[in-house]
Amino acid sequence: MNILVVLTSHADLGDTGRKTGFWLEELAAPYYVFKDAGASITLASPAGGQPPLDPSSAKPDAQTDATRRFEGDAEASAALADTRKLSEMKIADFDAVFYPGGHGPLWDLANDPASIALIETTIGAGKPVALVCHAPGVLRDVKAADGSPLVKGRRSPASPTAKRRRSGSAISCPSWSRICSRSRVAIIRRPPTGACMSSRTGC
Repeated sequence: MNILVVLTSHADLGDTGRKTGFWLEELAAPYYVFKDAGASITLASPAGGQPPLDPSSAKPDAQTDATRRFEGDAEASAALADTRKLSEMKIADFDAVFYPGGHGPLWDLANDPASIALIETTIGAGKPVALVCHAPGVLRDVKAADGSPLVKGRRSPASPTAKRRRSGSAISCPSWSRICSRSRVAIIRRPPTGACMSSRTGC
């Protein structure tokens, strides 16, 4: 099993003067679910190289067994420091795609042509796409095979407007949408530690 993990390259939280990026636990927990199951993991981002880490996710009270394991894992740290360029990734080389959360994806990945094409191609190939927490914002411009928005007609159990206001984001996105598993997309709310790939993938 080869899994592509797509991370943000965006570091600024709008015009708030604060920094953002990807959320460490939302990468680390699924990373080890995949790794411990024997999967091969490739990390990619729009710019390649080291993606920005949301500093709030590095605070002591945000640490978990998975984040501590990740930070002490030389192989994982090396992969994170040298992510592949997203535009160079081909879904034919992977069995599934996973997007960790953090506010960063709401800026760059929501608009990134390579990310949009990757998701559309992955779903078209019958392969799964999974997204956690804020990462569903990357589905904003993704289309279904008939040209309609992929998220059309799906439930959104939280208010994207309220979440945008709190985060300082100026993007319109289906931040907490839940997509039926039959569409090959699993959107997962932030789960308990170690349960990132939980059973919350059905309709």
